[in-house]
Amino acid sequence: MTENILIIDFGSQVTQLIARRVREAGVYSEIVPFNAADAAFEKLNPKAVILSGGPASVTHSDTPRAPEAVFKAGIPVLGICYGQQTMVAQLGGKVETHDHQEFGRADIEIVASSPLFEGIEEFSNSNTPDASENRDPTKNTTSAQITNTPSVQITNTLRVWMSHGDRVTALPEGFNIIAKSEGAPYAAISDEARKFYAVQFHPEVMHTVGGAKIIQNFIHKIAGCAGDWTMAAFRESEIAKIRAQVGDKRVICGLSGGVDSSVAAVLLHEAIGDQLNCIFVDHGLLRMNEAEQVVSLFKDHYNIPLVHVNAKEKFLGELSGVSDPEKKRKIIGKLFIDVFEEEANKLGGADFLAQGTLYPDVIESVSFTGGPSVTIKSHHNVGGLPERMNMKLVEPLRELFKDEVRDLGRELGLPDAFIGRHPFPGPGLAIRIPGDITEEKADILRKADFIYLDEIKKAGLYDEIWQAFAVLLPVRTVGVMGDARTYDYVLALRAVTSTDGMTADYYPFEHDFLGRVSTRIINEVRGVNRVVYDITSKPPGTIEWE
Repeated sequence: MTENILIIDFGSQVTQLIARRVREAGVYSEIVPFNAADAAFEKLNPKAVILSGGPASVTHSDTPRAPEAVFKAGIPVLGICYGQQTMVAQLGGKVETHDHQEFGRADIEIVASSPLFEGIEEFSNSNTPDASENRDPTKNTTSAQITNTPSVQITNTLRVWMSHGDRVTALPEGFNIIAKSEGAPYAAISDEARKFYAVQFHPEVMHTVGGAKIIQNFIHKIAGCAGDWTMAAFRESEIAKIRAQVGDKRVICGLSGGVDSSVAAVLLHEAIGDQLNCIFVDHGLLRMNEAEQVVSLFKDHYNIPLVHVNAKEKFLGELSGVSDPEKKRKIIGKLFIDVFEEEANKLGGADFLAQGTLYPDVIESVSFTGGPSVTIKSHHNVGGLPERMNMKLVEPLRELFKDEVRDLGRELGLPDAFIGRHPFPGPGLAIRIPGDITEEKADILRKADFIYLDEIKKAGLYDEIWQAFAVLLPVRTVGVMGDARTYDYVLALRAVTSTDGMTADYYPFEHDFLGRVSTRIINEVRGVNRVVYDITSKPPGTIEWE
């Protein structure tokens, strides 16, 4: 049976990053909300449990708690932030709200040896003030790159990322302090006999120097996991799940033109063959030549049954005059479902609708079940189906991050040129045109976006960037072109680096490059007379503008 780690989610916006770190260590992980953890714990029989952070306060009696069975099962447990606090409170210690809070970078002092911190000395940064900047999580840096960073002077302090108002003030019996900070006297604690460990900081985020190593230590050295889970293993298990869920029924897969839905379709085809029909909806909001590329890939390369629906007039008609971004997304989502239902009937009906939903889609769309985390934005492919449809959802990528989807695509043999494409949202250009949408605006943006990406590719920068795109702003400015006055649109350029889309930073283009792109767009795209560059990170912004 596959080794697995159960992650109990208390509502942290970065819980998925814990799963990411566990998978990077070669072990499968599943996340369940705290109020479904009892059943999941019994079903999964995990090798170890990780308790996530969360926005609640343990000092309130009605806030979430971990299942008592977790602490009685004789397996290792790691508590992170809120996870530490509920572990301490449930095992007889004390947690209090304190005036001294910690948010952001902090230094902890390691005060006792522990397998949790084994080998962590090479990441120590006491005497290297710029070390944390070299490992900024919003940069395009991986944990593997961190591991290969040259060793710095070895001390007993470590730069970590804190986010807490409450703190532990008394330990349960059997626990000892293994690290402390100015604002958290119990920054890391352990009960070595029971293999219970807890940290006040967040090792899962890349702000914490060596955080991936700490999680690896818990998984390999403490929980004893072999670390042999791979994308090939995921492919095999997911195919088995699809077959078990679908049986001999028919499936329709909705293609948006992006990597996610395409990988989902190829995986489904491998699992159920001719039981699958793909529907590619051209809503008139795709990138330049994208429809032709998708049709060619599926009909010529994979010979997967594909229905190509030109629904441009329907989508643009429904979106006419709509400027609210949430309404745009909901309109597009509804129309996608309507088209699928219509085409499914033409094909003789289907029992399942498949989508390329990913983890970041889910966390940004759905408020935490039973807790106070915040909905950031809705996604057109998250949230289920209308009751009138006699179809169930198949979402084989729902627990993967974007880079994991790319790995799966390579495992399935999709062309690198397709797999390496930048993310493209299901609603397409609709959410890159703030304000009302018209066919004219879509054409302007499509042409400008093509030029921008063309210049990025010519400069050899495409693979260095997580996502690059143009945004047509609902703003007109005065310009002078050919001695004549113009009053045309402003175009914003956006390019970010990231590892998983959860955090991101803007790409630092040379000014000469931006000047060249601006000149080409203004000269070649009628309707634009000013170009600006977006230098906002995520957070506080999102990657897309809407």
